[in-house]
Amino acid sequence: MLSDAFGRTVTDLRFSVTKRCNFGCAYCHDEGMGPIVRPRDPHDEEVSPAEIERIVRTAREFGIRSVKFTGGEPLVRSDLEEIVDRTVRHVPDVSLTTNGSMLADRAERLRDAGLKRVNVSVDSMRPEEFRSIRRGSLAPVLKGIREALRVGLKPVKLNMVVFRPTVDRLAEMIEYVADSDGLKLQLIQFMPELVDHREWMVDIDAIRSWLERHSESVIVREMHHRRIYRFRGAEVELVDPVENAEFCANCHRIRVTHRGELKGCLNRNDDLIPTRGLDDAELRDAFRTVVARRVPYYGAYRPAPRSSRTAGDPRTRPLAIVDR
Repeated sequence: MLSDAFGRTVTDLRFSVTKRCNFGCAYCHDEGMGPIVRPRDPHDEEVSPAEIERIVRTAREFGIRSVKFTGGEPLVRSDLEEIVDRTVRHVPDVSLTTNGSMLADRAERLRDAGLKRVNVSVDSMRPEEFRSIRRGSLAPVLKGIREALRVGLKPVKLNMVVFRPTVDRLAEMIEYVADSDGLKLQLIQFMPELVDHREWMVDIDAIRSWLERHSESVIVREMHHRRIYRFRGAEVELVDPVENAEFCANCHRIRVTHRGELKGCLNRNDDLIPTRGLDDAELRDAFRTVVARRVPYYGAYRPAPRSSRTAGDPRTRPLAIVDR
């Protein structure tokens, strides 16, 4: 198992298999690679199933125990079932993050290929609001969630980005999850580092305080020290990486881009290591190098602090959350 210079072992691999997407989310940062100008355009540089399997096989040699596939939208790839099948030969714990719009027709085949569970991005249960944020339709997403639950891809985690257009829907989303067996909710802090729009930020401390006041209990995950709040048995997890050194101090993940580059941190792009053309020994060295280059806290390495975090900035003041 690989460990970085700060004692963090690397146990998880997050693999972006494409930049393509059939949605056009307002906040998309393409797994930290920056905004996608034309998300629906083809990208010829995508890694092949064989390349993915080779990287995963090498990762397993270093003790990687789980793999999550992301995009773009991974379900735009017609060979995703093959990718999952090749992956579970080496790492059985394989999951997927998807916008859910194409999930209903493929959930069962993905499960049969070895997929264990899915994360589905849902920012609002109101169709028009959903469309304004995601540039896509809510109905097929809800159908995909139902089908994922039916075939046993549990738990199904709903990913909700918390920013100004969605914060008033927080209580509504928690209610939806609490009323549905097999669902969990993951609240993801809006990250403006690569997409800007800092005026969309909300006070994450106010969100955390609201969750603590209204939840029945709180537990802390080892991964990133994320806090999980329980509401009527449902779990609501807060993912708050922005300017959070504790989050980084408890990170055990490395990433792979759609071009097969190893990447040590979501919010850094100065540490990319290409893997194409490497022999097996060089690929192992690439893994060692990307882990050795990990920094204790990405925020300390930004070229300049964000002006929107200065004291008194109205864009970071708490918002009222409506109880429903």
